[in-house]
Order: sequence, then C-alpha cells, then structure tokens
Amino acid sequence: MSFWWLLPIGLAWLVLTILGSGLIGWNYHLKTLNNNPNANNIAITFDDGPNPDFTPKVLKVLETYRAEATFFCIGKHIESHPDIIKTIIEHGHTIGNHTYSHANNFGFFNTQKVIAELQKTNTIVKNVLGITPCLYRPAFGVTNPKIKRAVKHLHLTTIGWNRRSFDTTNLNENQIFNRITKNLKKGDVILLHDTSEKTIRVLERLLLFLQEKNLQSVTVNDLFNVKAYA
Repeated sequence: MSFWWLLPIGLAWLVLTILGSGLIGWNYHLKTLNNNPNANNIAITFDDGPNPDFTPKVLKVLETYRAEATFFCIGKHIESHPDIIKTIIEHGHTIGNHTYSHANNFGFFNTQKVIAELQKTNTIVKNVLGITPCLYRPAFGVTNPKIKRAVKHLHLTTIGWNRRSFDTTNLNENQIFNRITKNLKKGDVILLHDTSEKTIRVLERLLLFLQEKNLQSVTVNDLFNVKAYA
C-alpha cells in the first residue's frame, strides 16, 4: 500500500506549523489578544526596553500628549535600569514580561527553560516594584507548544498585536507611520520599540494623528479588560 499521498498532507502541516509559530495573530499554538473590535480606544505598545537612551524620551512624548502605553520589558534590561521601570509605572503606564534574555533561539528553548526565563523576569519586577506582571509578549512574536505550556503554568495572558510597525528595519519614518495609520481602527494594538530616535519621531506623529481622529491610546490591560499584575 502506497503512503505517498500522505506526503503533501505532511508538508502542508509543516508549513502551517512554521507559519503559525511566527505569526502571532493566527493564535495557532496559544490564544493571544491581538485586537479588540469592541473597544473605543487603541493601544500603543513598546518592546525590548527599558533603554536608557530612548525610553525616557518616549515617556516624555507620551506625557506631552497625555497618552498611556504598555512596555514589554526584557528582564536583563530591567536589572540594568530599574529606575526607568519605576518611572514607567509612576507615569501611569503598564509593564509586561518580554522574557529575560530575548535570545535569538528562544523558540527552541524547552518548557522548563521558558518557565525559568519568565519567572526570572517576574521576580526582578517583583523585587523592584513589589508587583508581578501578568502580561506576556513572546520574543519575536514566536509561539509553540512549549511556550504555551510555560504560559499556562505561570497563568500569564499573552498579548500580541495587529499593527506591526517594523520600526527596527530599514523602513524610513514615513513608511513606518503609514504602515501604522493606514485604516487604523478602534481596538487595534500597535507594536513599536523604545530603541531608536526614528521610533520617537514616529510616535509623536502618531499621537498627533490620534488626536485628529479623536482616538486615545490606553494600556493593553484597559483595552482588553484584563489583569496587569498579581
């Protein structure tokens, strides 16, 4: 009996699994909150900080426009810059867990190693602020069954996005701004990084755009009505 007919099925499954692991909006491996069509606001989020060169500038722009945001922070950066984390909270923003190392091979970590990374970051935040983050954003947006098990074990809520700016690429300021604002809708979640002057310039333009459209940026916990801290 020939089993060659199974080959295209297997290949299709492999392609879907690879794509589903890298495209967080698919909810292929675990449920993620990517947008809320029932909301009246939008959420601006920042990954990979805190960064001493840029995060304070981001906070200043947000304060100027009275906007709230969510910062998904890397544990080792929190260790190096605990005062910035305190300032983020003092300004009324939310912080979330973005792994400890943000290692390039994070998607290949086993379940226990993923748990250790997330627990380490939460412990650092607990030591600095006295609170434990409940929100998690996967490094590179990668999900898989091991990460799913780790998230479930730690009772975390996974936050994705539906507006990816690609602000860490070679796209220029106008291209990034246009990617974000084209057909922007209530309930959208925008992904930015507090790691460059380019992003800060885009942020100011974005906040002006939101004012013109009578839209407000809120924290993701407010957008989705979920718990931010334990």
